[in-house]
Amino acid sequence: MPVYALGDHVPEIDPSAYVHPEAVIIGRVTIGAQSSVWPGAVLRGDDGDIVVGARTSIQDGAIIHTTPFWPTTVGDECVVGHLAHLEGCTVEDGALVGSGSIVLHRAVVGSGALVGAGAVVSGDTVVPPRAMALGVPAKIRPDAVDPDTISLAMESYVQRTERYAKELRRID
Repeated sequence: MPVYALGDHVPEIDPSAYVHPEAVIIGRVTIGAQSSVWPGAVLRGDDGDIVVGARTSIQDGAIIHTTPFWPTTVGDECVVGHLAHLEGCTVEDGALVGSGSIVLHRAVVGSGALVGAGAVVSGDTVVPPRAMALGVPAKIRPDAVDPDTISLAMESYVQRTERYAKELRRID
């Protein structure tokens, strides 16, 4: 797996986390216990800190970046979908950011909230806990998320990491 220091900034990856060999981790990045980072994902902590909590899945092709002014934080037991883009934002515990969605500067995705696939959460937007954000720009539907939906998705990736850590092997 390509893990790079940038100057004095060295990523901190919990030993129980799974980082796929084709994911890229750069600089000021912290990844918590039992979290997973899948193929093609890039976590680039060059301008600020990226913190990924425990039991969180960063799926294939996701991009997590910061700005010189705003870090990016993803809480515990979150799912960041395929090709999602997070920059300078906060995703609180138990939230799901859908495939292909974008969450921008100073936005907050509340605990247990869901950002729908392809949605754009503009800067300074707050998605309340258990709300759903859909569309471009994202429109908020309060209290629309069943917590079990996100929990099941997260748990499936925690289990998947165990299999990949044991069984994945390159054959070329």
